[in-house]
Amino acid sequence: MSSSNVSLSNMLVKLEELVGISLKLWDIPENVSVELLNVSENFTYLITNSEGFKAVLRVHRENYHSRRSIECELSWIDALSKSRLVETPSYFLGKDGAAIQECSLGGRSGSRYLVLFHFVNGSAPDENENSEIFYEELGQLAGNCHNHVLSWKRPTNFERLTWDIDTIFGNNAHWGNWRLAPEVTTEVKDKLERVELKIRERLLDYGKSEKRFNLIHADMRLANLLIHKGRTKLIDFDDCGFGWFMYDFASAVSFIEDNPRLPHFKSAWIKGYKSVRDLSTEDENEIDTFIMLRRMALLAWIGSHIEAPEPQELSPGFAATSAKLGEIWLNSLD
Repeated sequence: MSSSNVSLSNMLVKLEELVGISLKLWDIPENVSVELLNVSENFTYLITNSEGFKAVLRVHRENYHSRRSIECELSWIDALSKSRLVETPSYFLGKDGAAIQECSLGGRSGSRYLVLFHFVNGSAPDENENSEIFYEELGQLAGNCHNHVLSWKRPTNFERLTWDIDTIFGNNAHWGNWRLAPEVTTEVKDKLERVELKIRERLLDYGKSEKRFNLIHADMRLANLLIHKGRTKLIDFDDCGFGWFMYDFASAVSFIEDNPRLPHFKSAWIKGYKSVRDLSTEDENEIDTFIMLRRMALLAWIGSHIEAPEPQELSPGFAATSAKLGEIWLNSLD
């Protein structure tokens, strides 16, 4: 077992203990079972008991989101729900009346922020069956979210991460330096350096007007749609922040940028988007730039999260495929 796997295993043991201690912060049934669901920017756990209680506990990563940042995420979730434009998950308040709780294991580790969400019934769409239908729905959801933020009066001191050139490619990028990711050979690096330069050039020209760059979900993939009895809920707003609206399509095709059906997904998404919001030719023409921006962000993410199972599974060949996609994109601009 690698040192990174040992480190993650040790962390999971500590976090499971922390979760057990933290559950007393909410007025929920005792004697519940805890099951790890996912390891990514945070850790999510399914909380259940034999009498049908279900909830999802999100344990935040240390030093990633501030308490205020999480409050702002929840305020947007609440506002979207009240608008009836998008169905979003609800959450429990703690015994102290606060949505965000904080817990630690004393001197053995730092404190963690936690949010307990109501369990959402439903399942994510099967990406192998009629995917175009669901991408059309994703486009409509994205358009509704974008319409909402343009009219919503955000709370004072609204704080979320920004997803732009500096925070993806800069010295202090949120997910690290893509050059340090596994399998970034000299050849791959040289190709992707050219891609990065062109992305920077095009997005500088494209600009950041509020009708292009605003609050976005930033992880609006099919995996974050839950469909139940004909109703769709959009979940996992943990990455929401300030970015280009068209980045929401790029995030929709995360990790499948080389799928031969991608042009069909793109057309379906655009159709859904245009059903609720205007999309200029200039915006539409820049979508492929955002696909490459997201792909390189994901390469960095794999490198900086390689201790987790999903990045380890995705890593083989990801850098080389990214370089190949970059070459195809650059050639398409000629």
